[in-house]
Amino acid sequence: MQRLSYSNYHYHTPEDASSFWGRLFPSFSFYTSFLAQIYFSSRKAKRGVYDDEAWWLSSFKVLQALERTGLQVSISGIEHLQALKTPCVIVGNHMSMMDTVVVPAIVIQEIPMTFIIKESLLDYPVFKHVMRSRNPIALGRKNPREDMKKVFSEGQKRLEQGISVTVFPQTTRGTDFKPKQFNSIGVKLALKAGVPVLPLALKTDAWTNGNLIKDLGRIHPDVSTHFAFDAPITVQGKGKEAHQQIIDFISGKLKSWQ
Repeated sequence: MQRLSYSNYHYHTPEDASSFWGRLFPSFSFYTSFLAQIYFSSRKAKRGVYDDEAWWLSSFKVLQALERTGLQVSISGIEHLQALKTPCVIVGNHMSMMDTVVVPAIVIQEIPMTFIIKESLLDYPVFKHVMRSRNPIALGRKNPREDMKKVFSEGQKRLEQGISVTVFPQTTRGTDFKPKQFNSIGVKLALKAGVPVLPLALKTDAWTNGNLIKDLGRIHPDVSTHFAFDAPITVQGKGKEAHQQIIDFISGKLKSWQ
């Protein structure tokens, strides 16, 4: 498997990553590549051959397509991911579609993972085949109690299988991080399963929401992109302290990236 290259546990977009056409027509250039990746990945998923390596590669190619527009990407704290001895629950804020499609390129080359997602993603045209093949935990978001039961039962199964679970606990994605809308479902799952929580701060607003199709907004290469992991947290008590640590880490990173 090809790998992201880190220097002292940090990644920065290579100087030669952008292309002439990518810089000239960033959104058109990116979506041409992105939609092609979804199409070919979907075909593999329908044949039952879209495994972790294929998922990593398609995610990595999406990252490269973003970088060809001139977008600068920074990844830090990878040492925390590499040092894990057990599966974990990765808990991050949610800004854009980029989170779902690029995070696998970072995580899968270190540990197996899946997502907690909204159930409607399993009905997206073409993309649904990719998501279903990744064994996600899909929530209806109509009955919070039933959603919680499903997270606990299905989440524990994935963790027992050595698969880490990534969750974006905000009620909806957005550029403003609002702690009151950041629920503790990830912390509660980690506590119940007896695994650590790994905080993840994201700044991915270079990929904006679209007017007609929410997931297909304009790409703004001049807006820098960041992914940062913090040290794993052992959840104790009712998890309130761990939840606050995650909020503080994300808030601090977002402030430093302004």
